[in-house]
Amino acid sequence: MATSVRRTSCNLCEAICGVLVTVEGGRVTDVRGDESDPLSRGHICPKAVALRDLQEDPDRLTTPVRRTADGWQEIGWDAAYKLIVSKLTAIQREHGRNSVGVYLGNPNVHSLGALTHMPTMVRQLRTRNKFSATSIDQLPQMLSSYLLYGHQLMIAVPDIDRTSYLLMLGANPLASNGSMMTAPGFGRRIKEVRKRGGKVVVIDPRRTETANVADEHHFVRPGTDAAFLLALIHQVIVDGHARPASYVDGLAAVEAAVEEWTPERASRLTGIDAEAIRRIAAEYATAGRAAIYGRVGVSTQQFGVLCQWAIQVLNIITGNLDRPGGTMFARPAVDTLRGLGRGHIGVWSSRIRGLPEFGGELPVSVMAEEILTPGDGQIRAMVTIAGNPVLSTPDGRKLDEAFESLDFMVAVDPYINETTRHADVILPPAPPLEREHYDVVFHQLAVRNTARWNDAVLAKPSSARHDWEIFRDLGIALVRRTRLSRKRIATEAQLRLPPRRIVDAGLRIGPYKLSLRRLRKSPGGIDLGPLQPALPKALFHKNKRINLDQPMILADLPRLDALQATADGELLLIGRRHLRSNNSWMHNSARLVKGKPRHHLLMHPTDLADRSLTTGQLVTITSAAGSLAVEVASSNDMMPGVVSLPHGYGHQRPGVQLGVASQLTGVSLNDLTDNQLTDPIAGTAAVNGVPVTVTAS
Repeated sequence: MATSVRRTSCNLCEAICGVLVTVEGGRVTDVRGDESDPLSRGHICPKAVALRDLQEDPDRLTTPVRRTADGWQEIGWDAAYKLIVSKLTAIQREHGRNSVGVYLGNPNVHSLGALTHMPTMVRQLRTRNKFSATSIDQLPQMLSSYLLYGHQLMIAVPDIDRTSYLLMLGANPLASNGSMMTAPGFGRRIKEVRKRGGKVVVIDPRRTETANVADEHHFVRPGTDAAFLLALIHQVIVDGHARPASYVDGLAAVEAAVEEWTPERASRLTGIDAEAIRRIAAEYATAGRAAIYGRVGVSTQQFGVLCQWAIQVLNIITGNLDRPGGTMFARPAVDTLRGLGRGHIGVWSSRIRGLPEFGGELPVSVMAEEILTPGDGQIRAMVTIAGNPVLSTPDGRKLDEAFESLDFMVAVDPYINETTRHADVILPPAPPLEREHYDVVFHQLAVRNTARWNDAVLAKPSSARHDWEIFRDLGIALVRRTRLSRKRIATEAQLRLPPRRIVDAGLRIGPYKLSLRRLRKSPGGIDLGPLQPALPKALFHKNKRINLDQPMILADLPRLDALQATADGELLLIGRRHLRSNNSWMHNSARLVKGKPRHHLLMHPTDLADRSLTTGQLVTITSAAGSLAVEVASSNDMMPGVVSLPHGYGHQRPGVQLGVASQLTGVSLNDLTDNQLTDPIAGTAAVNGVPVTVTAS
């Protein structure tokens, strides 16, 4: 049989590692890291090897299916499109355009075709009831960037390859491979920081895999990171180390706001020693090349926006923003920011709770109530695209109930999972190895400027459809509901344009004046060099200035002032992820789920003893959202008073057809998280720091 080795990338996470795929007789026989890739330099994690499993997965749908009284039945593509458009149109005609809701999952940003064609299709639904994984992940980061830099995706990333001091909060890049920071081989990069005499400090309620390789780790009470950050700002100013650039305004307002947030006060709330706070502030401010990085742990809590704003303020006032070795902005070959909206907040609000939209999306914490609550604007049909919100968003049981109540539901997804089992029609896209790819988003977040185009490794069967083709066909069918006009003709033309044409145009007008042809001649990727200073010219504010004085954020400080300790017997629940897991999917890859069980509730030995519990015992965890039973495990890696469950488990619901995953032991963290527990600034779901009790089952 013919054997060939083809270069591509693993687009299952944000690291976008370059890989070499060996193909024999049309089948993948080997996946390994590509040493020639200028960004990943040969690094891969176990998920990349499982690309083969995804391609050959017998659970993966390859043709559209329709749910009937007799079970799932195959349906042709054209018949599926016709059914979907007729049902959605009828529902909107009777109940208004907002009666159709849309949920977009995380994998959309990992697919070129979804990014180029899905937004245009969704716009044809003309609904304000749009939701995505953004509001259970990075929304506070995007909002802070919008307010400070003028664009929701102008994200400053640590220039880790040149930094001498890296402070990380609520981040575990050894498991995530670097999130909102494209930095493949993060473990190696940490070693390089330490080898050149630098220091890595981790603040986290759990001694994570990343904390274990850092120079220093401090436990922090979940939900109090903002107090620690405000104390750092306070100390930097008191010590005379505040030196913002000439284009920065608002320092006086910040100084007044943090005046009472001394290290002693923060210590009482966070559990971090006051002298340690003073020392960290001094080390960070005087390191010369320092960066602070905060991720999911500081975003998905009640003070997520305040945390992300404070992180940016610290980088700005110490002069570490836009400085080599500090935090910097990538300059990708395709200028993503110019092609996407700058963002906006509060243009409209949710119908029931009045939480604000951000960037055209409502927070996912209100999705269930918008489906279940009768009245004008009630969601009666849903379109879910590459998402499994029943497992990945707050109060999954209530959302399960909500999806069951819908008049109609369509899913673009390759699996019948906990969410799509409620769909009337499922449209499965072709898998990653059958798709062309360019990382539109993650070059924007990379710690080094590179560019890489990947041709498909395997040919797509003629009966299959790429995701962009699905969105093209659905979009054209939806736009044809309107009368013929110039706008309709232009939209149809836009939908018919293949992704490679769009990428080629973006490369040609981008900062490096590249082309698709040139990238294809360098399948391992092109190195465009380290990150470069770009401010103030790159700012999206018309006056090219940064204003630290943000009223909507500073007005939230009294809420932090009122934060109290947990009640007697109460614990705080946090999530966790594993290198071999990918949120709520890929659990049906036998090579990824093998080994010791990873589903246990982790608990400090003292907390176990106080409740007369032992490792391996079945316990009941109870929160405001509900209760569930799971085995508990003793762990000295947990902060006393804190417990941890992994994210993305709980596959035992009826009708789920996921082979190994359906048998995987574990419960859903989001059956305990409360959709009423949010950061009120943006409505971000607080899935960390959830008050719970733990008792013997």
